[in-house]
Amino acid sequence: MRDVLVALFALLTLPVFAQGWDHYDNARFGYSIAVPTGFVGQGESENGDGQHFALPGRAIALSVWGGWLNHFDSEVAARMGQDAADGWNQTYQAVTPRWASWSASAGGQILYQRMIALCDGQSYAAFRAEYGVRDRAEMDPVIEQLVASLRGSTC
Repeated sequence: MRDVLVALFALLTLPVFAQGWDHYDNARFGYSIAVPTGFVGQGESENGDGQHFALPGRAIALSVWGGWLNHFDSEVAARMGQDAADGWNQTYQAVTPRWASWSASAGGQILYQRMIALCDGQSYAAFRAEYGVRDRAEMDPVIEQLVASLRGSTC
């Protein structure tokens, strides 16, 4: 019954979260992502690769960035390996030649990361959300919208 209620909550709140979302466009790497209502940008990084967003008064953070790569699959493996080395216990992963998603938990926290290969074949875009386990029901539909909105420039 609890799973049914969580799914119903997610279906009902997804449109609410999506309405009024801001948008972040990155000129350096040519990607964009929707930014949930209430998340405040902390300023673009000095090298222009992305930005961190925080939800004031809440321990929920969102980072978006782009980067250069030699091989997408190697970059994904390196990122997952670093998470494991940092003590995150992976709970989900899906990897394809053009995108990868994974989640992990540690110490009452959850992380969800998504990476996409960009059209030039030499760069990627990514986002990472970190939040408490108690925020999972609220964040699941937000994560779905973030995944759907992360896009590179049209090829």
